[in-house]
Amino acid sequence: MRNLLFALTGAFLIMTTSSAQQIQPGDRPSGNLRGTRSPAVGRHGMIATSQSLASAAGLKVLQDGGNAFDAAVTAAAVLAVVEPSMNGIGGDLLAIVYDAKTKKIYGLDSTGRSAYAATPEEFAKRGLKDMPGNGPLTVDVPGVVEGWHQLLTRFGTISLAKAVAPAITHARDGFPVAELMAAEWKANEKLLARDPATAATFLPAGKPMTQGDIFANPRLARSLEQIAKEGRDAFYKGSIARAIVADLKTRNGLLEMKDFADHKADWVDPIGVNYRGYDVMEMPPSTQGFVALEMLNIMEGFNLKALGHNSADYLHVVTEAKRIAFADRGAYLADRDHMSKDILKTLLSKDYATTRRKEIDMAKAAKGYAAGTPAGAGRPTQDFADRDLGDTIYLTAADSEGNVVSFIQSLFGAFGAGFVAGETGITLHNRGSGFVLTPGHPNQIGPHKRPLHTLVPAMIVKDGKPWVAFGVMGGDNQAQAHAQVVANFVDFGMHVQEAGDAARMRHMGSRLALESGIGAEVRKALEAKGHTISDGRGAMGGYQAICIDPKTGVFLGGSDLRKDGLAIGW
Repeated sequence: MRNLLFALTGAFLIMTTSSAQQIQPGDRPSGNLRGTRSPAVGRHGMIATSQSLASAAGLKVLQDGGNAFDAAVTAAAVLAVVEPSMNGIGGDLLAIVYDAKTKKIYGLDSTGRSAYAATPEEFAKRGLKDMPGNGPLTVDVPGVVEGWHQLLTRFGTISLAKAVAPAITHARDGFPVAELMAAEWKANEKLLARDPATAATFLPAGKPMTQGDIFANPRLARSLEQIAKEGRDAFYKGSIARAIVADLKTRNGLLEMKDFADHKADWVDPIGVNYRGYDVMEMPPSTQGFVALEMLNIMEGFNLKALGHNSADYLHVVTEAKRIAFADRGAYLADRDHMSKDILKTLLSKDYATTRRKEIDMAKAAKGYAAGTPAGAGRPTQDFADRDLGDTIYLTAADSEGNVVSFIQSLFGAFGAGFVAGETGITLHNRGSGFVLTPGHPNQIGPHKRPLHTLVPAMIVKDGKPWVAFGVMGGDNQAQAHAQVVANFVDFGMHVQEAGDAARMRHMGSRLALESGIGAEVRKALEAKGHTISDGRGAMGGYQAICIDPKTGVFLGGSDLRKDGLAIGW
């Protein structure tokens, strides 16, 4: 069926355009300009997720009278079951929401903190010089269930029990495995086989699931049923918390019941900058929202439209802006309670962007960039630019009342920390790997502390009202993808589907990864500027978005061709 879809898509493109690169069957990871699907349309509501089963569940909630918050949590719970390598109730979430009643934008940070026992001395005692990439020491308290509870309690109209009901059905009775998730299963077979509880959960027949297989997770279904019965306290104070802590103790982990009991999500003010008359909203630290905003401030000083979309000069500007912003990320980003109170104001100022912009040489790539403020001089840095992590889901929902949700949920690495907690069916995240052990760095491991985060939901606002709610999952890719998506909308006038499907770049350490929609002449010109070009296939994450027509109020939805998702309205 999928091959038939792409064959039909290719035929349509041949009939309708000669200038756009055609999408060939099997070439899903490559975006292309002006040759995309049309946006989904709707008047009463819209949802876009990375998996069609989740979109269907969210749409039903909207059709049954629920609002965007109800639909978002319901879809997120389904995604926690049907995309198990990407996310789950053992992970974290963040959201930017617009509440139609108060006409205000709010940020929800439900990322978890480290154990109280996670001191630098404890890690030194274990002989560690760097944070491990996965395993029990990378597990912080998961924030997902608390985040669901907070969204529904403050803005929703349905109970948590009702919201998780479709997810329970999928976990208990099984669901058909989609194409990309089957590929994730296969790629991580050895990881899943290492641990008995994990193998029993995800390799029930001793082998990974393939496309179209029916997979059930009855252990996870029972955990979700406990949450439905007892609410969020089942996860943070009850039987689930006890089971997770007991399992971690057998693995020499650090979390205790007090760590779970003390977890709470924070309602925070999103941060933002104005980009050519549009307010772009991101989440504050400990996540990397300011990186996308700093990039946009730098990019604003160039006439991107005149440079041309995905021209060598345009991609050079985006790349160098990313490198500057990531230098600042490496020096400063941490739990906001451990950052200088004034640093964000400096990094997001237009004057600062003007200063940093002058460092960009349009003829050649810089050898490197340093953190740009005096406070960063001599400061130890962290650099995760080569870490191709990003097992995350992004979704967005909107309703006829005017509520809009931009929502992201994640385990971080593929299957998170790499193991399931006992008989819970819950895969735990590895967000703690985002800490550093560098003495004196604000992101150094410490007790009851949030690590550097990559999750960034976003929203573009015009005249005080949401215009576009969007996100692009994919670890370090997210901030630089956000900057490109905003430019696609604002500078290049793309519609909501096209803005996500257009070919993207991703700077990764010393490499500039490009999708195949960016042609040979552009690649040659970038190499002449000193960039090392690599294949970007499969490295660009996944985009979902809803655009609200300011004149008609009609919802326009986009879902990335790189994912198994669906935007659908009614």
